[in-house]
Amino acid sequence: MPNYVYFLLAVAGLIVGYIIYGSIVAKIFGADENRPTPAKTMADGVDYVEMPMWKVWLIQLLNIAGVGPVFGPILGALYGPSALLWIVIGTIFAGAVHDYFSGMLSVRYKGANVPTIVGYNLGNVAKQVMRVFAVILLLLVGVVFVAAPAGLLAKLTPDYMDQMFWVAVIFAYYFLATILPIDKIIGRLYPLFGAVLIIMAVGMTVTMFTNGCEFYNWASFPNNHPQQLPIFPLVFITIACGALSGFHATQSPLMSRCLSNEKQGKAVFYGGMVAEGFIGLVWATVGMTFYPSPEALAAAGGPANVVNETARALMGPVGGVLAILGVVALPVTSGDTAFRAARLTIAEMFNFKQSAIPARLAIAIPIFAIGVVLNFVDFNVIWRYFGFANQALAAIMLWASGAYLYRKHRLHWICTVPATFMTAVCISYICYEPKMGFGMGIEIADIIGVIVAVVSLVAFLALGRKPIAGAPSIDEV
Repeated sequence: MPNYVYFLLAVAGLIVGYIIYGSIVAKIFGADENRPTPAKTMADGVDYVEMPMWKVWLIQLLNIAGVGPVFGPILGALYGPSALLWIVIGTIFAGAVHDYFSGMLSVRYKGANVPTIVGYNLGNVAKQVMRVFAVILLLLVGVVFVAAPAGLLAKLTPDYMDQMFWVAVIFAYYFLATILPIDKIIGRLYPLFGAVLIIMAVGMTVTMFTNGCEFYNWASFPNNHPQQLPIFPLVFITIACGALSGFHATQSPLMSRCLSNEKQGKAVFYGGMVAEGFIGLVWATVGMTFYPSPEALAAAGGPANVVNETARALMGPVGGVLAILGVVALPVTSGDTAFRAARLTIAEMFNFKQSAIPARLAIAIPIFAIGVVLNFVDFNVIWRYFGFANQALAAIMLWASGAYLYRKHRLHWICTVPATFMTAVCISYICYEPKMGFGMGIEIADIIGVIVAVVSLVAFLALGRKPIAGAPSIDEV
């Protein structure tokens, strides 16, 4: 069987997963098309703005799909086929479930941000921890999503338009997108960005076929990494966006405030993640197809160089530039909403209304000042902390979603199984990682990760139905 068939089967798996498992998830949640959404009951013309479903879906995709589904799968491709399995299985059974519940629980909780959602389902301590956690992650995301696109744009422009020039331009755009009403910049520019994104994803896919590329020419089980780094937990940290990403929980509430009907949640939240999974699949496939060996991929000079080299080689000068611009659009359209979500999260912490521009500026200016300072920190350091924080947040959000279903006497396992798995991943990673973790041996780290995950599940089953003080009645949501 030709190797390209595996790619086609992976794409088919994502589509079938959306149709079948997406419908199961929506049914378990209990989406109600007759229930008024926050866009109708809390319309303010700034953040709570009803928009057409196609636009909400596109904005959601661009919000969640930063450099993660490009850079992460390229780095993950070094491990071989396990990366492809994680992208497909992780997207269907973990990432899309996570995104659906982070969006739909926000709908049920009147457009609440992720710390409030977690607090209503896991308690006030979890809420306060999550507030700090979410703001830090959003700032890290914002910074990561400035440096990466600035570096790519610098490769396309004259020398005087260097990386720092593009950093300044992107920061200026982010600032405007953060303080202006969501339909003024984001709602108007994103269709254009979306078109470029589609050209990138589809164009790279088609040209791999038309150029006669030998798909997955060196990929084999169990592990292709040149340094034989362990698949577990590293693949599941390296490939976050494109499979499962906690950052998405901070973004979904932005669009929960724009839905006109709960039934739209499957397409917008679950479907948006499946589309991101496809992008991740494309770039993991590029890494395992374009380069003759994992050593050659590792020696390419990092994900940004891989994007530049492969896009130009496969799509030609013009098509290559469009593909690169598509990759630029991903982080830019996530970075702006990361800062926006940080503003809204802080405003929610202090119950600070955001209708007036001075109120938005009061929060936005300090946020961007911190972002500018962090931009001078080594990118690899920022990315390392981002990866761990991202997956830890995803695990917590899945536990909160499971608790909601548990109290509703619904099938909580759709959330608690991936939550348990990701808890093991995060604990194992922080125990193993030598630079930001404890530097333990991988065997010991994995054992500790599994033990903590099992204990977490037992505690959840024992305490998960306990009412949370101050939370809305479970019958009301």
